[in-house]
Amino acid sequence: MADRTYADSKRSVAITLVIAAGCWAISVTQMRGMDMGVGTQLGSFGFFVGVWAAMMAAMMLPGTVPAVSTFARTHRRVGATTMFVAAYVAVWTLFGVAAYAVYRPHSTTAAGVVTIAAGLYELTPIKQRARQRCRQPVSSGFHLGLHCMRSSIGLMLLLLALGAMSIAWMAVIAALVVVQKLFPPRRTVDAAIALALVAFGVVILT
Repeated sequence: MADRTYADSKRSVAITLVIAAGCWAISVTQMRGMDMGVGTQLGSFGFFVGVWAAMMAAMMLPGTVPAVSTFARTHRRVGATTMFVAAYVAVWTLFGVAAYAVYRPHSTTAAGVVTIAAGLYELTPIKQRARQRCRQPVSSGFHLGLHCMRSSIGLMLLLLALGAMSIAWMAVIAALVVVQKLFPPRRTVDAAIALALVAFGVVILT
């Protein structure tokens, strides 16, 4: 039984990573040539939501590996784990729907302000608590998505501010998200990242 549980866990993790890799390929293909920095247009609603869902799966799923593995060992059904992953991506897709409703091409000043705010958010108790919850076992992908959204919302707003369709910024922010999900918080590292974002925002403003 233990061997079967371990095998189910490994299979679920492998499927999750394959989905993430496929979504990276989709995102890169669909976003090519669309990055115009702060002047980026999002395209039609259907196009953006589809691309955003792929982006979120690509960026966020690698960091869910511990949670997916734990869930798979507990439930031992591939279907349940699939629903777990789908619910998680759905939370981020809904965030994209909200972002589409309010997003407009903007100035570099607005981008700088959002960058500074994102850096400061990294140091708040809300961020720290959400990051801890994002690393703990949960009962559903929906709950994991809510915790992780509160943890990474500053970085997602940063992506929208600097280049909503930028493959380069997508890769940078994805790396930060994965590191924060897979490794325990370290004050010196977290403070350095936060200060770097604030400094970058100041540079944008000047």
